[in-house]
Amino acid sequence: MELSCKTEYALLALVELATHHNTGTPLQIRQIATEQDIPDRYLEQLLATLRRAGVVKSQRGAKGGYLLAREPWKITLWDIISSIEGLDSPQQSVDENPKSAESTVVAEVWQEARHAAESVLQRYTLQDLTEKRDARQQRNIMYYI
Repeated sequence: MELSCKTEYALLALVELATHHNTGTPLQIRQIATEQDIPDRYLEQLLATLRRAGVVKSQRGAKGGYLLAREPWKITLWDIISSIEGLDSPQQSVDENPKSAESTVVAEVWQEARHAAESVLQRYTLQDLTEKRDARQQRNIMYYI
């Protein structure tokens, strides 16, 4: 399993929005794109998808831009990834008419893996990512002293 470029860019953009969440000031696409090194047009599409999913909200006007739709500690990584990738819950049942015992076993293991991944992603929030980033930046600063 690998993190797609699309999902990585979405997570980076949302971490940027989470960092500025307390200010209540919307960030423009240009600001987020520059700070996180994401192509503007691509970011625009990602934010539109996240807006439709209720993860971010947009504000029009000269001082408009994007804000998180909820607090960073209420947005899980699963919310984000499932919105971007269009994933369904792994609770789907295994095919009732399997083609072979092998395909049944593979389907069961894959379902278990998806469930485990979803469980981990539901435990982490945008707040957790920003805190981990801040801790990492602190450690890096300490090495330069």
